[in-house]
Amino acid sequence: MNVKLSSFLVSIAVLFGLLGVSHGGKLSLDYYKDTCPQALDIVREVTWKHVEQDLTVAAPLLRLHFHDCFIRGCDASILIDSTANNTAEKDAIPNLTLGGFDVIADIKAAVEKVCPGVVSCADIVALAARDSVSFQYKKSLWKVFLGRRDGTISHASDALVNLAPPTFNFDQLKQRFASKGLDVFDLVVLSGAHTIGDSHCFSFSNRLYNFTGKGYGQDPSLNPIYATYLKTKCKNLSDNTTSLPMDPKSSLSFDTHYYKILLKHKGLFQSDAALLTDKKSFKEVKKLIVFEYFLEKFAHSIKKMGEIQVLTGNEGQIRKNCSVVSLVYE
Repeated sequence: MNVKLSSFLVSIAVLFGLLGVSHGGKLSLDYYKDTCPQALDIVREVTWKHVEQDLTVAAPLLRLHFHDCFIRGCDASILIDSTANNTAEKDAIPNLTLGGFDVIADIKAAVEKVCPGVVSCADIVALAARDSVSFQYKKSLWKVFLGRRDGTISHASDALVNLAPPTFNFDQLKQRFASKGLDVFDLVVLSGAHTIGDSHCFSFSNRLYNFTGKGYGQDPSLNPIYATYLKTKCKNLSDNTTSLPMDPKSSLSFDTHYYKILLKHKGLFQSDAALLTDKKSFKEVKKLIVFEYFLEKFAHSIKKMGEIQVLTGNEGQIRKNCSVVSLVYE
């Protein structure tokens, strides 16, 4: 989420999104019932093993799903390695801090041993995101519809024009989400994913030291006490290594604490604070403090996101190795 975009790129992103939004009518809950009935159990078992060993794994896997779906749709193109002739999505600036690739590789290897050439990397990404977050509650928090195929194209340039950076204001966020078939409600609900995980200083330090864009100034919408604390950790604009929790004191728990601190103007990103600048969005933020309501709405919105521009049927392919396009099952 750490990228600087021009208004020109924003307009291009909208065009790309409107040309390719789909909400997965061909996906189904029991897609692998006959071809690989063990698939969901294997994915959950391997994912939970990783999360049990390291609770911080959940956030990168959830973020991986977001970034995959927003760039060319949910086709696992985020997993493809760069080659001598092509810089892939994962090596684009906003994706350099992504993680969880090793977990996806372990899951794929485990599934391939039982059902070779059946389960797509795209479905594994979607399932791993759900299962990693669900580990905390030992039950699935949302349903994942399946049947995605893997894409064969991955360009870093697509990331730059499709992801929403943390510096976006509300109108820009609304436009970017709309280009993916997602509405304001989805924007506010899916932002709740910021309740887990960390972010590097460079994603928000402009709010501390350069909000005017002239080399000085603090964002007046940021809680001043919180800003003072952040400055003790992120001491200047050039800090490219320090990272801080997006939801202090609750960064390992998938809950509604994010919305509670947001209402105290302690959202880490400018894009978080932006949710309070629109009446409809602000109203929804207050409602999402209720945990049961949040879970219900998050399940709805992440299902929509998980069906953006999916490849189904004979489209795309099933990769043997999620990071290499050439190793595929047609």
